[in-house]
This record gives sequence, structure tokens and C-alpha cells, in this order.
Amino acid sequence: MLNIPYELWVGWRYTRAGRGRRRDRFISFIAGSSMAGIALGVAALIIVLSVMNGFQTEVRDRMLSVLPHIELFSNGGERGAALADWRGLTELAKKNPEVLAGAPYVSAQAMIARDQTLRGVQVRGVDPATERNVSDLVGSMKQGSLDALQPGSFGVVLGRTLASALDVRLGDPVLMLAPQGSVTPAGFTPRMRQFTVVGVFEAGHYEYDSSLAFVNVDDAARLFRETGTGGVRLRIKDMQEAPQVASELASLLPAGIVASDWSRNNRTWFAAVQTEKRMMFLILTLIVAVAAFNLLSSLVMAVNDKQSDIAIMRTLGASPGEVARVFVVQGALIGVIGTILGVAGGMLVAFNIDVIVPFIERLLGMQFLPKDIYLITELPSDPRMADIVSIGVTSLVLSFLATLYPSWRASRLQPAEVLRHD
Repeated sequence: MLNIPYELWVGWRYTRAGRGRRRDRFISFIAGSSMAGIALGVAALIIVLSVMNGFQTEVRDRMLSVLPHIELFSNGGERGAALADWRGLTELAKKNPEVLAGAPYVSAQAMIARDQTLRGVQVRGVDPATERNVSDLVGSMKQGSLDALQPGSFGVVLGRTLASALDVRLGDPVLMLAPQGSVTPAGFTPRMRQFTVVGVFEAGHYEYDSSLAFVNVDDAARLFRETGTGGVRLRIKDMQEAPQVASELASLLPAGIVASDWSRNNRTWFAAVQTEKRMMFLILTLIVAVAAFNLLSSLVMAVNDKQSDIAIMRTLGASPGEVARVFVVQGALIGVIGTILGVAGGMLVAFNIDVIVPFIERLLGMQFLPKDIYLITELPSDPRMADIVSIGVTSLVLSFLATLYPSWRASRLQPAEVLRHD
């Protein structure tokens, strides 16, 4: 027979109590509600953090399908200097083993007009031959081809949402207006050029699908020679290492050339997501904390109800520490079982949220993520072991802390005083 400490056996018996007196059933109900509260809090934490992780990962990946990992451009020097020597800058950057490829680009703000519709856009001049090496834009094409952006053809590739807003299709002309213009005797004349729609892309990111246009890098340099920013787009092996690689490239680049990574360009958005994630963790941890307080109250009631049992154990030779361990075991079992149930339930939902959410949306006839607000239309999930472990440990620690006062109180009971009033 296994030599199991009697504190474990008694604590387990107290946890299972519930078929005896009405008071025992009530105490068991309070303990069960504490267990359910812990499970609910743990599951909610896992689900919410997994969704926030998935949201961040999904938006980041969709951003980088059309944006580079690192950009090199001139800062304060001659405009277009980085673009003119983009091959030399690429070879210089490749001295860092993390850099895989480079491609030239021109970036500028403009207006696109079609009939009576006018939209502000971010224009990106790219080289079709090298662009596929630094971004996934080719894979995002829904109509037409990126290769149609030939020098001098003045073709343009629009995001699907932008093309829909302008009501244009392949082959339709649009008018692009640059910010700068010319002063003539007749007044100020804006610089404009007619472009032909040669492709439509869809990155799955509403901001880019509705406000991004790609043209050939030579056409962009010609149209935006005063206001455009030219440079090199780089792709690296691990996008997560972009800040470190950009910092390392700064020491290799000539004076006046700046390296900017994707995390710096979108720092505000990612900082906001991280802040929201921390705040949601703190807020939802309160659910577990409330369940821990319920556990504390149920153990206090159990101690009051079991005073006679405690007095008998002390009379038979049990030490105060052994009595305390009985109630620590009782509370710990409730916390452990609640945490296990919460982790299992949370992971079950988190790993199947792509099935559960569409079912609820069809059932209720509503969409949880309007694309013009949340950038994406599907609820993603990315359960991470680090988050699950930290949630489980937090739950177990709060449950253990809830057992300290009741167990200390049980150990302080005097057998003579209890039996005198029994």
C-alpha cells in the first residue's frame, strides 16, 4: 500500500464533501463555484491573449506582404542619392549575413482622380524585376501582373478597395496629381500624369488595400522628382531581427544614408497593441483573483465547520503544521483542478476559433470584425506557450495565497477550547 501522508487524504476528503449535512453541501457549492471561477478566468485569459497575438501576427504579416523589412534612404543629403546608387547600397548591405536581397523604390504622396472621384494615395515606385525578391507583392496580385509596370508605360497597380472606390478595371485610365507644380503666367499648375490600371492587388490589410498604388520606379522618379523619397528596400532572413540588423547597417552605410526597419515605421501601432495586451492581462486576472477570494471564504467556512475534526486530530497528536497542511491541500486541489480545466478549455477554444467564430457569426447574422475598422475580417488566434504557462502559474499562485490565512487560522485552534463548547 502506498505511504500517502494523511494530510493529503483528509484534504482530498474535505474537497469531495457534499453528500452529508446541508452545511457541508453549501460549503462544497462555494468551493465548486471557486473552481469554476478559476477555470473561467484562466480560459478567458488564454483565449483573449491568443486572439491578440493572432491579430498582431496577422496584421504584421499582411503589412510585410507589401512593405519591406528595412528601407535605406537619404536623410538631409541630395534627394535621390540613395536611389541613384541603389545597387552599391545593396551590395554594401549584403555584407551583413542577414540581408538577402535589395530593390530600388520611390515613395511619395499623391492624388488619384477618376471622373468625379478623388482619393489620396501613397505611391510606391518599384522595379518589377527585383521587387519579388524583397516583398510578397507578386503573390498578392488578384488581377493583371506586376511585370506590366514597364518604364515609360505609366501603368499603375491599385489596391482592390481603392480600385473599387474609383470604379476602375484593367485598362482604365486614372489621373495622378503630384504635390508640386509649376508657376506660369496663368497661375499655379499642378503636375499631373495619366496612368493606366494594369493590375489590382489585395494584401488583406484595409489601410494598404484602400490607399496604396504601385508604379514603375522610373515613372515615379520622373513624376515626383522634387517630393519623392528614393532608396533601397531590403529583405532579411528573420523579420524579427530587423531592428538589430538596421542598427548594424547604420555603421556600414555612407554619411547621410539612414536605415529604417518595419517596426520603427509602425511603432505606434505595435506599441498600442502591446499596451492593450498588458492591460487585458491585468483586467482578466481580476476574474481569477475574485475566484481566489471565493476560495478563501469557502476555506474559512470549512475551518469553522470542521473545528471538532481539528480538535480531534490535535488530540490524537497532529501538529499545528499538519492541520494547516490539510486545508492547504484542500485549497490547492481546488486551484489545480480549476486551472487544469481552464487551460484545457481555453486551448480548445483558442485552437479552434477559426471554426467557432464563423459559426457564431452565421448564427447571429453579424460580423465581429468590420474590415474598415479592424484592418482584417477574420478573427485570428495564436496561442503561445509562454502566455499559457504564465497564466497557469499566476492562477496557481493566487490559489495558493488564498489558502494561507484559513490554514493558519486552523492551526491556531486550541483543542480544549473547541471541545469545551462542542
